[in-house]
Amino acid sequence: MLSLQNQRQPKTTPLVDDYEISDTVLGLGINGKVVQCTNRRTKQNYALKVLLDNEKARREVDLHWRVSACRHIVNIIDVYENTYSGRKCLLVVMECMEGGELFQRIQDKADGAFTEREAAQIMHEICAAVHYLHTRDIAHRDLKPENLLYTTKQPNAILKLTDFGFAKETFSNDTLQTPCYTPYYVAPEVLGPVKYDKSCDIWSLGVVMYIIMCGFPPFYSNHGLAISPGMKKRIRTGQYDFPDPEWTNVSQGAKDLIKGMLNVDPSKRLQIGDVLSNKWIAQFHQVPQTPLCTNRMLKEGEEIWPEVQEEMTRSLATMRVDYDQMQIKALDKSNNPLLTKRRKKIEELAACYGTQNK
Repeated sequence: MLSLQNQRQPKTTPLVDDYEISDTVLGLGINGKVVQCTNRRTKQNYALKVLLDNEKARREVDLHWRVSACRHIVNIIDVYENTYSGRKCLLVVMECMEGGELFQRIQDKADGAFTEREAAQIMHEICAAVHYLHTRDIAHRDLKPENLLYTTKQPNAILKLTDFGFAKETFSNDTLQTPCYTPYYVAPEVLGPVKYDKSCDIWSLGVVMYIIMCGFPPFYSNHGLAISPGMKKRIRTGQYDFPDPEWTNVSQGAKDLIKGMLNVDPSKRLQIGDVLSNKWIAQFHQVPQTPLCTNRMLKEGEEIWPEVQEEMTRSLATMRVDYDQMQIKALDKSNNPLLTKRRKKIEELAACYGTQNK
């Protein structure tokens, strides 16, 4: 049986007595697939995550179950210890997040309809989830857009954090030591011999906020690798930019907050309490309603974005840096496919405009 601090224990009765399992696949988590299931009594739909029963899966369920009461964390409804497809499994019944992924919701907005104020509200919701975890000595360790889902497609839907496959409990005198990050969101200290802790989640928050504000990531691989030497170097040196025109009208407060979260020195990086109390987050309703280019960038790079996402999730194993072999490219020569496509379109429009005015 799982050892859970909240004293909740998995059921050993057959899950199929209570739920009908669908063939509809809702997603693929780090440790198992997620399918739709329906409560036989209430006819309510839920998400069912199937995990092979092992120590890693038990830790995932334990930590997720402990924090699922948080408004901004996907709620666990039931957990079963059953045999599934002939193998001993943990079957985790969770609320069904029918609103889909964060970035899809942003992309679906009309051009110019996504504002800095909305971005601040989104970050407030994400930070609330991370604050709930960190105050309970839990690090998520896989914060990325794919793990941020909406409850419904309605305008008042709640944004929630999911997938605790890499979550780990940590204490003030104990740092996390298992490198397991998605490349785009990996913190500098994970790439070297330094131990890392909850400050890695703050780094990932900074990367997520950067993408929310403009539609492309601050760090990226130059060579199509899961994480290239140049990408490692840029992460470890904190080399990124706020390029025009995408960042021209973004407030200085937003840029300063990102800088605080992307500080390469974890001892100087903002803590979650600092982020949540930052004026841009805490008073998001007062943030300017400046239109952002995020949804336009995502639409223009729609064919490329899945490749970027694949790169984000391709390498979740040990990532150590050979300091002597690291190479670096100047930012203006780096190959960010989303930004390159955007730049090309701007140049074409400028050329067309110039021709018309001759």
